[in-house]
Amino acid sequence: MITLHTLTTEYQVNPIGLETLAPRLSWKIKTDKKNVFQSAYRIICAGSKGNLLNESSLVWDSGLVNSDQSVHVEYNGNELKSGQRIWWQVKIATNNGEESEWSEPAFWEMGLLNKTDWKAKWIEPNLLENKEISNPCPLLREEFDIQKEVTKATIYVTCHGLYQLQLNGKKVGDQEFTPGWTSYHKRLQYQTFDITDQIQTGKNAIGAILGDGWYRGFMGWQGKKNLYGEKSALLCQIRLTFSDGSEQVIVSDKNWKASTGAILASEIYHGEIYDAGLEKMGWDKPNYNSSDWFKVSEKEHGVENLVASAGAPVKVTKELKAIEKIITPEGETVLDFGQNMVGRIRFNLKGKAGEKITIYHAEVLDKEGNFYIANLRPAKQKLEYTFKSNETESYAPHFTFMGFRYIKIEGYGGEFKLEDFTAEIIHSDMEFTGDFECSDPLVNRLQQNIQWGLRGNFLDVPTDCPQRDERLGWTGDAQVFAPTACFNVNAAPFFSKWMKDLEADQREDGSVPWVAPNIIEDGGGTGWSDGFGATGWADAAIIIPWTVYQSFGDKRILENQYRSMKVWEEYMIKEAGETYLFNTGFHFGDWLSFAEYSSYIYNAPDYGFAGAHTEKDLLATAYFFYSTKLMHQIALVLGRTEDAEKYKTLLPQIKEAFKNEFITPNGRLLSNTQAAFAVSLAFGVLPEEYVTSTAKQLAENVEYFQHLTTGFLGTPVLCHALSESGRSDLAYKLLFNKKYPSWLYAVTMGATTIWERWDGIKPDGTFQDVGMNSFNHYAYGAIGNWLYQKVAGIQSSAANPGYKEIIIKPEISDKLTFAKATLNSLYGTIESGWKLENNTLKLKVIIPPNTTAKIYIPQKDNSYQLEEVGSGTYEFESKIK
Repeated sequence: MITLHTLTTEYQVNPIGLETLAPRLSWKIKTDKKNVFQSAYRIICAGSKGNLLNESSLVWDSGLVNSDQSVHVEYNGNELKSGQRIWWQVKIATNNGEESEWSEPAFWEMGLLNKTDWKAKWIEPNLLENKEISNPCPLLREEFDIQKEVTKATIYVTCHGLYQLQLNGKKVGDQEFTPGWTSYHKRLQYQTFDITDQIQTGKNAIGAILGDGWYRGFMGWQGKKNLYGEKSALLCQIRLTFSDGSEQVIVSDKNWKASTGAILASEIYHGEIYDAGLEKMGWDKPNYNSSDWFKVSEKEHGVENLVASAGAPVKVTKELKAIEKIITPEGETVLDFGQNMVGRIRFNLKGKAGEKITIYHAEVLDKEGNFYIANLRPAKQKLEYTFKSNETESYAPHFTFMGFRYIKIEGYGGEFKLEDFTAEIIHSDMEFTGDFECSDPLVNRLQQNIQWGLRGNFLDVPTDCPQRDERLGWTGDAQVFAPTACFNVNAAPFFSKWMKDLEADQREDGSVPWVAPNIIEDGGGTGWSDGFGATGWADAAIIIPWTVYQSFGDKRILENQYRSMKVWEEYMIKEAGETYLFNTGFHFGDWLSFAEYSSYIYNAPDYGFAGAHTEKDLLATAYFFYSTKLMHQIALVLGRTEDAEKYKTLLPQIKEAFKNEFITPNGRLLSNTQAAFAVSLAFGVLPEEYVTSTAKQLAENVEYFQHLTTGFLGTPVLCHALSESGRSDLAYKLLFNKKYPSWLYAVTMGATTIWERWDGIKPDGTFQDVGMNSFNHYAYGAIGNWLYQKVAGIQSSAANPGYKEIIIKPEISDKLTFAKATLNSLYGTIESGWKLENNTLKLKVIIPPNTTAKIYIPQKDNSYQLEEVGSGTYEFESKIK
């Protein structure tokens, strides 16, 4: 029997508030038979669930379409309208003559498609504030009366700052940090919520708490505030549909009232100050006396920059309890949650009226076991809570998040239990789709650290770190980690949203900012640059859309980002000029690469080695070549033949320039570093006659040092370059290395996330430079891509992306007895797992329906046997010795 399941629209199950006029529909196929392919499909859409049974009421009937496409099928029916809900079903036929039943119905709902649909007014609270400091969070409220039966109620809302929406005493939805962080003046998201179940007959009360957030809070490492504006504001409207077919719209306007309450300050970096004695009980319920509240002012902020929320919503996704209470050598009370994370603390404590508890957050303890916060820089990461009574009170902060494993408690005189404190994990709620495990427990911990680093830094934007006064959308970090992210989570909506903000903050000449949304146009006071155009960072504009396309078969992100990609490419072409070398402007290069310190401290041999410095011009030109190569491929995919030919013509010219500038007559690269060798090999910028010799030089370099020496740009491609050169043995050697610098060094030092530096904690227990030493930085977690692609062997065919055609090609090491990866692709679960027993390899592979696979089974002498299969479960054995 064949069934259809997991119907999604724009990657989501039953989404509301969509903006795209041609939503893409996908479904998965379940069957117990092998080699099953979809041969045809039929989709029907209607304005109500019941009308799916009435062909004359359909808004779209695709008819029987002879196609194997089950992912990203575009809706092609009647024109969609604001607020319209569309129900849909699909049925298919297969290659073996089977037909499925109709799937269970699914739906999507449109947002406000026309700017004229907005009837609400922007309102600002008339509160006296000091723009230089954090102010109490405004409360806004209004009441409305309903006397008819409501069949549907939808609310559309956004703000300047952050908001928490309340309706009749309960929070609306389960999202956090709405409306998210975008390039606000150009793109401000609004959210859509179905509130039908919260509306009541008679009086209703709508309320909002506003926080400073990214909009007007302290942001960046310069202590700046009010980056987008000085006042918080709200825009909100409710659309009510009654049983008689009539409608009513409730809007934010001058009739609302404003006040402040218990939240005296709430800042992303600094935490929250909350005085429970100032709570206004019942303020978000009907019949509250607001006679002493302040008026609001209507403002003409406009709606032209409003866009429907498109990325994965930020939510509380997980909870952890403390595992240990510690009294430090300095006598401080500390709780250990066992895992470095990002989120907030919720507590249930019995205090005394007027008593204040202060909670600090830290990632690590120092070598003596004391609470360590020097690496936070000016960020306070602190909560102050004042009790209102002598009874048990529950609290969690509202508009702040912390990067922490440990909390320090001060000022609380009562007794508490570990279970009185809960850590709530907060991040963009992307489906975790992949996992990897093997026989080495340290590598398994590394995989967990990669996933925890992703959780901690994918909070609406891909941040560099979640704890200090930074937390910015660094383009370089995201670019190198994107392939690993796309294995672990469904990152397509997340990156699609963020790419639009990168584009919004691009300069007219195409130059890309270091961070997106961009708040450091002056180079952040570093004196390095103006904050634009660094290769490896700026190339995120091209590499990330291509990565999403390869991982999810998402052609639309290439179409949507093509202008952004092209103007960055043209910027590089202009900068390189007739030399075809990108040797102008500022570049970070192989950021934070290995540099030898004292051999006494690191217990390392004396290499006579000053550091693995790679010429920045070499890396910049290599990235110029690689992005141009991708642009050629992207232009072909999109049918832009003129562009494709132009970029194809450029490639040999850049390659020749690279050879003349960076390769000696004897075939050595100008920079004798692993990064130079690996990037040159991985990007294909080397003339063919130098590939073998460069691969040999890379291998010799790794064998000489016995460890990696790469930084942010070299590390993601290092093991891939070794594998593609036939030296996966050396790639494994680097993976298994437990000494500094290595991935497992941090694991042996107790890391539960990925560090910013290879030696964030040195072997003697001391710390790296406090000015830049994050213990939750995902960039070096890019090794995860190699674990999935090479150790487990799961790859997507470049010709048929999104795992429509799957390649299984594991690289075996006798240092492991087994390795296994799973990936829940858009077609279903892919699995590749191998075991070694008595020199016999046992390989188990699962291929989902409606896909094909090329399975390369390892044999003796590093050769492979190829099997081409359709869907199903397969097991193979081979003697490898």
